[in-house]
Amino acid sequence: MTEFLIQYIELAARHAQVWGFVMIFVLMAVESSVFPLPSEVVMIPAGFLAYRNGLTFGDPLTDCAIAVVCGAFGSLAGAYFNYYMALWLGRPFLHKYGKYFFLPPDKLERCEEVFREYGEVTTFVCRLIPAIRHLISLPAGLSRMKHFRFSFFTVLGAGIWCAILLAIGYYLGSLSADMTYRDLVHKGIKILHENYVWLFLGIALIIGVYAFIHHMIMKSSKQKKIQQQF
Repeated sequence: MTEFLIQYIELAARHAQVWGFVMIFVLMAVESSVFPLPSEVVMIPAGFLAYRNGLTFGDPLTDCAIAVVCGAFGSLAGAYFNYYMALWLGRPFLHKYGKYFFLPPDKLERCEEVFREYGEVTTFVCRLIPAIRHLISLPAGLSRMKHFRFSFFTVLGAGIWCAILLAIGYYLGSLSADMTYRDLVHKGIKILHENYVWLFLGIALIIGVYAFIHHMIMKSSKQKKIQQQF
């Protein structure tokens, strides 16, 4: 799929100054739904174009910031597509017919297991993990996760992921202006794979901080209820 899409990046880049942010939003919405569109093919070239003043505003920092926002909210739109699809169609339908639209039963079951074991925070964590990131919205929909929490965790995780990919593209843009888009995507993916350990350490740190804060809030709330009883 990545190789198939790379050939269209150059065509999209020609129109990036006018339609760049719209394309980022739409493509990341598709990537976040059930269709297998790699986000690396979208956000890495976006960072490259931002460095080269190839997006709408011609200012690297402004274009990067807006690209991350468009990518994050595009991901949210695609995530809600999955959320409501799961909510309306239900688990039996997805397990029986999901294989016909890129939802093999084993992956769906794995997503449900992860969601049941670790709770709603997985909608944030899994946004940073390829292969499962676009599917975690399905168990969220099946469990009727509250919209505010679903939106918050999804935008937060997707925003971080988009920023990472954008930064890789921006960095590669600073190295060479003559790099082909094929080389750009493949080098970006290589950098990402080589630094996954730091990404997972960062995820672990964020989860640890979240768990500590959540524990303290629940503890404080429990103490207040006990005091009110007396």
